[in-house]
Amino acid sequence: MRSRTAIWFLCKIRYEKTMEDGLQKRVTEQYVVDALSFTEAEARIMEEMSSYISGEFEVWEIDRAVFKEIFFSDDDMADKWYKAKLKFITIDEKTEKEKKTVVYYLVQAASFEGARKNIDEVMGGTMIDYIIDTVSETPIIDVFEYVNNRRVRIREQR
Repeated sequence: MRSRTAIWFLCKIRYEKTMEDGLQKRVTEQYVVDALSFTEAEARIMEEMSSYISGEFEVWEIDRAVFKEIFFSDDDMADKWYKAKLKFITIDEKTEKEKKTVVYYLVQAASFEGARKNIDEVMGGTMIDYIIDTVSETPIIDVFEYVNNRRVRIREQR
């Protein structure tokens, strides 16, 4: 397991996809890119997708992701992305009351149980008290990140 903190953008791409039965269908797929701005996110997703999609496609939507950190799995079977909502538990020094701060993560795993295990693996190495509030599967197809000033497709990295 490794984690990466960055500014992440959710990008939706719309294009004509050839389905298993040979028919063409208009689909919208969601990807995540590491970028510094909306403009850079659009340029990056267009560059990445141009090598995977033959024909025309359009960037349908770009949003800043609610998560700042992604947990990447080393498991070759980890082909799904889960959004995890964690609550960090701290004690307010003035009031001495428990305070919960919500933080979102994107977690790569093969299953729901695997996502929870991966969260515990990463968070278990910290001193933070936390509660896993929710874990839900996302429609994200892939994540593209910058590593050492070069682009890397996560699945090709392994």
